[in-house]
Amino acid sequence: MSSVKILELYKDYGALEVIHGVSFDIEHGEFVILVGPSGCGKSTLLRMIAGLESISDGKILIDDRVINNVAPKDRDIAMVFQNYALYPQMTVEKNMGFGLKLKGLPKAQISAKIAQAAEILDLKPLLDRKPGQLSGGQRQRVAMGRAMVRDPKVFLFDEPLSNLDAKLRVAMRAEIKALHHRLGSTIIYVTHDQVEAMTMADRIVVMQGGHIEQIGAPLELYDNPDNMFVAGFLGSPSMNFLHGIIADGPVPELVVDDNLRIPLATPPAAALGRRVVYGVRPEHIGIVPDGRGVQGVVEVVEPTGSATQLVVNVGGARMVCLLSERRSIAMGDPVDLDLSGPCVHFFDEETGKRLDRA
Repeated sequence: MSSVKILELYKDYGALEVIHGVSFDIEHGEFVILVGPSGCGKSTLLRMIAGLESISDGKILIDDRVINNVAPKDRDIAMVFQNYALYPQMTVEKNMGFGLKLKGLPKAQISAKIAQAAEILDLKPLLDRKPGQLSGGQRQRVAMGRAMVRDPKVFLFDEPLSNLDAKLRVAMRAEIKALHHRLGSTIIYVTHDQVEAMTMADRIVVMQGGHIEQIGAPLELYDNPDNMFVAGFLGSPSMNFLHGIIADGPVPELVVDDNLRIPLATPPAAALGRRVVYGVRPEHIGIVPDGRGVQGVVEVVEPTGSATQLVVNVGGARMVCLLSERRSIAMGDPVDLDLSGPCVHFFDEETGKRLDRA
């Protein structure tokens, strides 16, 4: 296990700057996921840690050793790629041991390391097969095994599950998380899938446009997003947003327009009388008896078995609601929504930053 420090890291391609002074620390044995939309710089950052991209400015340290000018093969890092990068002509066993063979390790030591990794990853029956005879999930396990046998200081994963189908992605998430728990290894993992990030990470680094938007534990970011980007990016379905003015009175209200006024429980004092963005997650919207909430009309009903997702037109605004219980609701039905619960968020309309509650 090793620690990693990223200090004021920049990356540019001539006049185009893609990483803008990024800094964060990763503790020994921590599972950290870099997440964000395509083009946000997360894979570039991972490749800089691996030594596959040069550093324009700043420092990368592993165990307090600056590795900026250290060759990739000497950084004691193992990387698992999106496309597996296996040698098609080699068996699983030879693929897993190839890097160790190049290092000149004794055959007995290589065999022992392969056997140990194969046992952990359930690859023993597959050691004599070639990659073309394996499923996508099996090939990904081989790529993980090849990384494991090197016993690296840090594992790097670059969107390793994006080529797998949905069911297999869920299974592989569990396998990678179990592997981390068993090995206690330091892992830096890149994905654009916020569900992967939420379910696997000890901490998440949310990126956008080469900047870090927020760092924290999954539920910390989910419950207390620093800004609208983090609030909207994490969560499926994503957070609902309404733009309006908070009007003071005996019962404060969010005035969206003449057709929509939402009573508020605890709006932030600094927001009174100003334009804000009101955010509420789909699962925090409740359906209440007629006359006790904000009236709307159901436009879409999507039953998923364990939950029911609704799209409701409220005064011209479309709100997504996620109901944990099954309800007999059809398109066109009128409903009253409770939008004023304790789990709502207020953001500055100009900066997108969250406004603290009163």
